[in-house]
Amino acid sequence: MTPFAARASASSVQRPEPGLPVPRHVAIIMDGNGRWAKARRLPRIAGHRQGVEAVRRITRAAREQGIEALTLYAFSSENWRRPEEEIGDLMGLLRHFLRNELAELVREGVRLRILGNYRALKGDLVELIDDAVARTAENTGPILAIALNYGAQAELAAAARRLAEKVAAGMPVGAIDEAAIERELDTHDLPPLDLMIRTSGEQRLSNFLLWQAAYSELLFVDTLWPDFDGEALADAIAAYGQRQRRFGGL
Repeated sequence: MTPFAARASASSVQRPEPGLPVPRHVAIIMDGNGRWAKARRLPRIAGHRQGVEAVRRITRAAREQGIEALTLYAFSSENWRRPEEEIGDLMGLLRHFLRNELAELVREGVRLRILGNYRALKGDLVELIDDAVARTAENTGPILAIALNYGAQAELAAAARRLAEKVAAGMPVGAIDEAAIERELDTHDLPPLDLMIRTSGEQRLSNFLLWQAAYSELLFVDTLWPDFDGEALADAIAAYGQRQRRFGGL
């Protein structure tokens, strides 16, 4: 185990102890749906369906465990390279999730946020997303951010373009600092990222929240996403609570 990243199974750390810090903002790279299905000799869509069930479990568990913002990597800008049939299945599951979970999000006071260029999706899906975001906009509870057609490099490039336009309009170049860049990011109204989790044993960020992860704690777990549950999330929070965050200091 290194200070930069930890590799652990979902049951290898203890439950969160009273007094240990709880991360305000947790991001999860939900990986392993396909391998979950392959291990059971099922089609990949079966793994994605179980992955949606895991999303339901974790969004509820995050609220119960006091997390202010949960960001889920649902569809990357690189996922368009997948077979057209699989992309269609994923978008169908997203429609199903929005239609079936919106009432609970509203009831629980959750505010839905979308990261990425989701307007490149099909029109009916964009309408569903816009409706869900609008209906939860005034909620004051925890935030559920879903990254759709998202890529961190594209996010940073878009931020650079907007800042260049502001400079062209008269903003001093010297006004461009870290805070100015952060105001242009998709996550500008989310708490700083404290903990990033990736399931399935892979150890890379896959173009996800690259700027935001600069000082976040990274946790890589072997559990496949469809098997990730509230207990696994509690283990991750316990691991986070045992880290010493120095932010470059002593």
